[in-house]
Formats: sequence, C-alpha cells, structure tokens
Amino acid sequence: MQVILSLLLLAAGPPPLQTVPQPYHQLSFQRDGFEIARYHFSPDLNRPFVFPVIGPSGRSLTRMGHPHDPEGHSHHFSVWISHSDVNGSSFWADRTGARIVHQRIEELADDAVQSLNAWIDKEGKTLLRERRRTSVQLLPDNEWLLTLDLQLEAQENEVTFGKTPFGLLGVRMAKPIGVKDGGGTIRNSEGGVNETHVLWKTARWVDYSGPITATATEGITLMDHPANPNHPTFFHVRNDGWMGASLTYDAPRTLAPGKPLQLRYGLYIHAGAPTGEQLQQRWLEFSRTTRFEFRPYPEKKRP
Repeated sequence: MQVILSLLLLAAGPPPLQTVPQPYHQLSFQRDGFEIARYHFSPDLNRPFVFPVIGPSGRSLTRMGHPHDPEGHSHHFSVWISHSDVNGSSFWADRTGARIVHQRIEELADDAVQSLNAWIDKEGKTLLRERRRTSVQLLPDNEWLLTLDLQLEAQENEVTFGKTPFGLLGVRMAKPIGVKDGGGTIRNSEGGVNETHVLWKTARWVDYSGPITATATEGITLMDHPANPNHPTFFHVRNDGWMGASLTYDAPRTLAPGKPLQLRYGLYIHAGAPTGEQLQQRWLEFSRTTRFEFRPYPEKKRP
C-alpha cells in the first residue's frame, strides 16, 4: 500500500504551493517554484515580518519603510505585527529597546508556518508569549490569500495594550500604489474612499489598490475576521501608502495570565481594482473560515 501511495504522489508531481526554508532565518512561500512571499524571523530583528508580498504581475505590492522618511518610519516592515503601548513599552517603533523575539518554529507545512515569539520589554522582561500562524491559500489567476492567526498570552502579570491607533497589524504598500505617490485608491466596506473617509473608521475590510506597473493595477484587501473581539475594527489608513487594523483605537485592552487573546486577519492579494461588491464577497468567504485553534502547550516534565 505504501509503495502504491508513493507512486501516486510521484505521478501527481510536487504540490503547487511549497514553503521552502532559506538561510538567515527566512522561509519562502513559493507557487510553482516562484516566490510569492517570504517570512523573516531572525532573533536579531526587532520584530518578525513578511516581505515581499508578490502580486499577480510578479511585483511586490509592499515595501520596507516609508518612501520619504526611511529613518522615522524604519519600523514599517512590509506586513508586520506590533503595538505602540504594551504596559508602557513601545513595540511599534525602532530603537525603543522593546522587541518581539522569535523563539522557535513549532510547525512547518507547505501552506503555513507556526512560530512562537516573546514580547520582551526594554528591561528584558517577557510580557507576552505570542503564537503566530502565517498561512497562504492559492487562488485562481495568480491571486492569493495571506492569513495571520495570533494567540497572545500574558505571562506572570496582567498586560495592558494601551489606547492607541498604532497596532496591531500594519501593511506598508509599494510606493506606486500610494494615493499621493502613485495615484492609488483606498476603499472600505462602508463605501468610504481615501484617507478623509476611511481613517479611523470602523469597517470589515479596507482595500488599497493602484498601478504597480505601466499596464497593471493590483492591490491588497486587509480583512478583519468577525471572531475578533473588536470587530468591526478601526482602520488606520493614510494616503501616503499604509494601512493598519487598530486593536485598541477606542479603548485599552487588558490580558490576564491564562486567558489568551486570539485574532485572525486576512490579506487578499489581487489583480485589478475589484468592485466593492466583489471585495465584499471575498470578505464573506473569509468571514466563514474558522479561526485557527492552537493546540495547548505541552506540559513541562517534572524532574
């Protein structure tokens, strides 16, 4: 039976989606051998992140850093998780001393990686233990879906995420897609268009689309899952090319040890500029997905 199964697998060929380990703590998500995203998780980083995020045309729809302020916005790491006020420590900006540090890979599959991270404040104390699942789903016409599942758990004491628009998920778009730099367009699920009508508004999704080549328009739709505790979330979105889902824009949120916070966000990487109805349908499909349930931590063996 095992021989027959092996022959069938060989006949079917390699899977179209593979996660390929790379040097220097990186994982490459590849579609038919071509990279569509890369997860960076070196313990020396201020935070793990995903870059590039390749659209159907073969160009990255995200970038590292602000196109006009690379020093002041050095923390804009393409697609990243962080927060500007966790028990008074900022994990959002660089050079604050607080870091989100990779601990280990817990699971690696062809469509996902599950990692364990520690949120360590400037005093060297671990405030949070974070489990993250970064997964990819291939869609027709070289489109795809990036899903981030998070489980955040306070350690010895309560942890408070302060009231702020900065955190938890950020996306820095490629320069040509920005409203100011490339003539792109921001839209949300409530019919708002561009920063004036989208900034700090609640929505189920926000889409940022624009010209990525001379002939191609592409974009990313950032989607909030209805199981998230603050759904529909507030979105922090700017015409200068960035968007984020704000966990604590309206109020702080406190986590007690043993009571983890679970979150799910989706990024739809698409061609063209889909209509609002098409984006709403994509969100509906995402909203029906089941939030990933992390397995319990293995019990420590007593000596």
